[in-house]
Amino acid sequence: MLAAVVALCAAGWTGSALAAVDMAALPWWVWPLSLFVICFVLGMIAVPAGVGGGVLFVPIVSGFFPFHIDFVRGAGLLVALASAVAAAPGLLRGGLADLRLGLPLALLASTSSIAGALIGLALPAAIVQTALGITILCIVALMWLARKSEFPQVPQTDPLAAALRIHGVFYDAVNAKEIAWRVHRTPLGLLIFLGIGMLAGLFGLGAGWANVPALNLVMGVPLRLSAGSSGFILSIVDSSAVWVYINKGAVLAIIAAPSVIGMMFGAFIGARLLTIIKASTIRSLVIALLLAAGVRALAKGLGLWT
Repeated sequence: MLAAVVALCAAGWTGSALAAVDMAALPWWVWPLSLFVICFVLGMIAVPAGVGGGVLFVPIVSGFFPFHIDFVRGAGLLVALASAVAAAPGLLRGGLADLRLGLPLALLASTSSIAGALIGLALPAAIVQTALGITILCIVALMWLARKSEFPQVPQTDPLAAALRIHGVFYDAVNAKEIAWRVHRTPLGLLIFLGIGMLAGLFGLGAGWANVPALNLVMGVPLRLSAGSSGFILSIVDSSAVWVYINKGAVLAIIAAPSVIGMMFGAFIGARLLTIIKASTIRSLVIALLLAAGVRALAKGLGLWT
């Protein structure tokens, strides 16, 4: 029965009866098992990198698995949400995520993510796939060119940050010392997170890929605290957008369930890795994965690689 469901979905997604035959020839458990293994690995990578699971999951699965992109985006938001929720308690307990920093940003981003999800589901799949490929390649360029600072210099906080009391101290286990931090350019940061939320809902990417540069480079948050707070922000933003996909029927259990479970197990390990390794250690691996997935998504959307 499950094999027939998967085969039927593949036929609808690829527009090919041959795809249905190929899918039906495989045991039904091959696809959920593959998704579980892949998402387990992605979960371990995503949390220390602060990029969220969705930005890795959506381009990789939509590019290399025969699933319709709408179902992949819906599952991608659940994956990013699961990764963030699994990691958030440990990050908050360890002082690597800050509530006063994350809540105002998450509020705006979650609102715009709902609008992004509605727009994304209204667009044709080929357009979304092409736009996804372009977006992923832009993310690769951003990650490659951006010069993140471990401890940015913030000479003076701004009035809005002072009013919201966005400042604090966190313990850096890698350097074995307490770090006092504060932020600046808060209005610009809020505006940027409004756009981040829109893209998160539109492509089902989560938002960690942009959260960390915005927090670190724009607002002056230390890199490790940026990565940790990014996970907390993701848990709020994605929980808003994913309800749109659920309401529209764009969440398929055989794709979402093994992906979420694998990501949660991987995220538990990833949260522990964040305290003992530098976030930049896995940066090159993430860039390589996104580059391959972005090229594949763009080629698929343009019909150059089916």
